[in-house]
Amino acid sequence: MGLEQLLLVADCWRCLDRSVPSYLGILFSYANLHWRDLTLPQFVQLLYIIGEGRRSPADLVQKVESAILKHLDAFTLEELGAICLGLFKSLSGISDHVMRRIADRVSLQMEDMSTYALVNVLKMLRYTRMDHLPFMRELGKVIPARIPATNIQGIMHIALTYSSLHFFDEDVLAAVATSLPSKVSYCRSKDAAKFLWSFGCLDYEPPNEEEFYSSLIKQLHAKLHEFSKFPEHLLTALLGLAFVKRFPEELIDFALREEFVQKTRGSKYELEKDLFTLGKSVEIECPSYRGSRLPPQLCQEFTEMVSSFAEQEIYVRPEIVEATSLLESMLGGPEYVKNHMILPHTRSSDLEVRLAADGCPIPFNFKDPMAAKKLKGMGVSLTDDLMSQLLQGRAHNRSPTEEGSEAGIPGRERGDAAGTPCSGGALPAGARSWAEPNPGRWQPREVRLALQVSNRNHFCYSSKRLLGLHCLKRRQLRLLGYVVVEIPFWEWFPLLKRTRSEKLSYLHYKVFCPALLTRAG
Repeated sequence: MGLEQLLLVADCWRCLDRSVPSYLGILFSYANLHWRDLTLPQFVQLLYIIGEGRRSPADLVQKVESAILKHLDAFTLEELGAICLGLFKSLSGISDHVMRRIADRVSLQMEDMSTYALVNVLKMLRYTRMDHLPFMRELGKVIPARIPATNIQGIMHIALTYSSLHFFDEDVLAAVATSLPSKVSYCRSKDAAKFLWSFGCLDYEPPNEEEFYSSLIKQLHAKLHEFSKFPEHLLTALLGLAFVKRFPEELIDFALREEFVQKTRGSKYELEKDLFTLGKSVEIECPSYRGSRLPPQLCQEFTEMVSSFAEQEIYVRPEIVEATSLLESMLGGPEYVKNHMILPHTRSSDLEVRLAADGCPIPFNFKDPMAAKKLKGMGVSLTDDLMSQLLQGRAHNRSPTEEGSEAGIPGRERGDAAGTPCSGGALPAGARSWAEPNPGRWQPREVRLALQVSNRNHFCYSSKRLLGLHCLKRRQLRLLGYVVVEIPFWEWFPLLKRTRSEKLSYLHYKVFCPALLTRAG
């Protein structure tokens, strides 16, 4: 057969929904040998078949990119959509340069492109994580009016593109939210999960938020049988809900059962961090929850895993190292500041500082080797007795997170106070979480600061709008009694190039001003 016949037969196998990897191997080898003979329609059809076969022939990748660049202006807009779909489905790597050229072309003629083809371009834009501002701005003008006539999977891919690229556009998200309830019955488990993730990731609650969330939660219940096969979708959905302070207890109980947890352990995706974030968030924000919980030993395993990553990738970041060093110098030594994750399940670090009622820093970080070395150099032996004296009684000065992680006992077994159900929001007035600080364990009027050295990845694209995970973290730190102090990257990064005295002055204001305001309140 010639190339025309090979492509036709491959498409027939696709229509019959049959996987024919050996036949596709023959087709790809033939195409590689006769590459120069491919017409543009044949090239588009070949890319489409590569996508349906879900694999990318390694020896064709470079040729595909060269052909796209060579004929970019000759492709119709619909052909560009088909090419992007093929690349996306086959998980083909594509260079930023090629994707940017495609986005350049589409952004100039977007109004003339069908929604189906445009969504296919969005899939590839999301896959390559391309921050193409002209494309996204034009999309914000074109797509809201089309959303009511778009099928549910297309709408899902639109919403997911915005969340994956951390791009907030209220007009687009509001249009999605308005159209979804009437179409929610067409959502697969994957679609419902990704809608919830997208809105939670961008920390957006639409004008019809109750209708929007209740319809999707109802659909999750309807698709509950699918989550045993696709556990990642349920965790995605529940995390998206947690970001916006919604905790449907029946679904959470299902997700934290031992049999479901075992399914997540066997998944091809790494779901441990998501499971950890969900489990610990429920402990902090849902005082009345009496359903399944993560076993203490599993939480300890997850904590060690996250901490190991943080030691290698987070604590050593220059902006954090510099802030830690300057705070130690300003406050009196490494025993006055601790660079760690107060809440390991939120996956980012904090600089913890403690202040007494008179505003004086309190030493507490005696496990830090530098702090111990400094005390030894002063002729002080760091015995358990001395530790007890310095901390005014170890049991009375431990943070609730330290106590919970060391004891390894879930809050339900510790018999903490219950409150009203948490399925619809955060803690009700007067309710207490198991992890909320017990006043007897804190020094009188002690102020604990959690300083957040933020970076661009904590915010929506080119804005100061916090992403859902970081909103959740700050909310939970406040529930635990911490005063959250932001050291935003737009202030701190420029200061890194300035003098030491300027940086110290900035940090001094950050540490002491919030504490003074808190004590005054």
